[in-house]
Amino acid sequence: MPAMEQAVTPKTGADVLIESLVNEGVDTIFGYPGGAVLPIYDAIYRAKGQIRHLLFRHEQGSIHAAEGYARVTGRPGVVLATSGPGATNLITGIADAMMDSLPLIVFTGQVATSVIGTDAFQEADIIGITTPITKHNYQVRSIADLPRIIKEAFHIASTGRPGPVVIDMPKDISANAVFEMELDTDFHLPGYQPTTRPNPLQINKLADALSKAKKPVILAGAGILHGKATAELRALAEKYRIPVTTTLLGLGSFPGTHELSLGMAGMHGTYTANMALYECDLLLNIGARFDDRLTGNLKHFAPKAKVAHIDIDPAEIGKNVPTSIPIVADSKEALTELMKHEFDMKNHAEWLNKLEENKSNYPLWYTDYNQRLSAQQVIQAVYEASGGEAIVTTDVGQHQMWAAQHYTLDNPDRWVTSGGLGTMGFGFPAAIGAQLAAPDKTVIAFVGDGGFQMTLQELGVLQELNLPVKVIIVNNGALGMVRQWQEEFYEERYSESLLPVQPDFVKLAESYSIKGAKIQTEEELMRILPEALAYDGPVVLDCRVVLEGNVYPMIAPGKGLHEMIGVKP
Repeated sequence: MPAMEQAVTPKTGADVLIESLVNEGVDTIFGYPGGAVLPIYDAIYRAKGQIRHLLFRHEQGSIHAAEGYARVTGRPGVVLATSGPGATNLITGIADAMMDSLPLIVFTGQVATSVIGTDAFQEADIIGITTPITKHNYQVRSIADLPRIIKEAFHIASTGRPGPVVIDMPKDISANAVFEMELDTDFHLPGYQPTTRPNPLQINKLADALSKAKKPVILAGAGILHGKATAELRALAEKYRIPVTTTLLGLGSFPGTHELSLGMAGMHGTYTANMALYECDLLLNIGARFDDRLTGNLKHFAPKAKVAHIDIDPAEIGKNVPTSIPIVADSKEALTELMKHEFDMKNHAEWLNKLEENKSNYPLWYTDYNQRLSAQQVIQAVYEASGGEAIVTTDVGQHQMWAAQHYTLDNPDRWVTSGGLGTMGFGFPAAIGAQLAAPDKTVIAFVGDGGFQMTLQELGVLQELNLPVKVIIVNNGALGMVRQWQEEFYEERYSESLLPVQPDFVKLAESYSIKGAKIQTEEELMRILPEALAYDGPVVLDCRVVLEGNVYPMIAPGKGLHEMIGVKP
């Protein structure tokens, strides 16, 4: 009698998806269900806890949480949403991740393949919509391709310059069965081979330029953090006594309290940092984009400097600022090779002394409003009470810039903010993702009273998981940055920027069984804040700060680095 063939159990496409995610080491999915992804949610249910799914209250909340998770861990955040409006609700987060180089794997449901293109119920062309805002996207047309596609997607999202990858899943692909013996994860991407090792000749040129520089400065961007190159950056700076300034997204890449730190550069950067960029004779950019909020008027950006630029993305080199020494490479690899070169720097003690004088003469400042609280006062109090060790997330606007200025970061991967896209509503759900990524760390979300109202429905997730996120509402009763620009550039015509009607944020928190408190005076701040940070659970603090506070210093639109306003009171 012939030997019986071993039976092979068929799996649905959804089963294959979940199994592939488990094989990639995924432990968390941020999502929201709907009709087109019901087979996937059924597979999650049947997977018996192999992957944790977190139900957010809006798709935007889920993807911002995944961004926070990705920023803190360095691993791709995984998002799942249904077709049509579920998928389109993710668009802002996908664009945000693309601009800030955050690795995401985004699964969107899609109508069955037989009705794609017929304007079926909850159909949207997610491939067409996301093509400009993803590193890559796929629409799965065969279950047999799914394991390979997922393997490719993780590779693409997390290598080179990180970014989001979308995988569009028609419902029949998720629901239909396939035999395991047909699956294949092998892939070859000849058109995607990121350059990670630097050209030795370019490293030689950089070493030679550094040896001749009298006024060198390093600009550290998020590429330092993505490349895990903070130790190498510090070693270079300390060995050759090179001052370091950072971009908004590069905060934490170099210790903010270090004597060689100049603080953040750009529109609301320090006077010392911006003038260092303006006056330097050699600018070494490592992993920054030279975006407009950093450079100001390009005609006045580093006008006397030879520019060297290390970046994993060749498209960024020379895009905005002419570059004399381009180096396409991973930041860690490039700095490691550079440190193998032994060279003598010119004596630039005079340059360092000038920068120290600028630090002393032009420190960050803010107005004392006597009995009324300023936003800077609140942020500095949070910094001191937390020992500067918290993971900080922010929304977008004045409070974001004040947090960047006054919550000094000495450690990497502690700063989670929306830089390139500037997404209001980002900070609170990102804090949830950050807390899930680092359960033993203190996570503080600085949010404005405007942005918080865009995603505050995620208080339900905070309550359900009892995550100890501390939400600090910097409440000035306005869309603060809009109001500031209207004051500065629109003759104080405050068109739709004031928020006189607001919810009672304390009662709102309490309705979710979350501790809440209102802080209006310095005495209340000093008394309530330590208790809130020590509490082992979520807290919402409504900090009422003055309306008229503005973010200074500031480079006005069209002006150069040397034309800051508000440098002194």
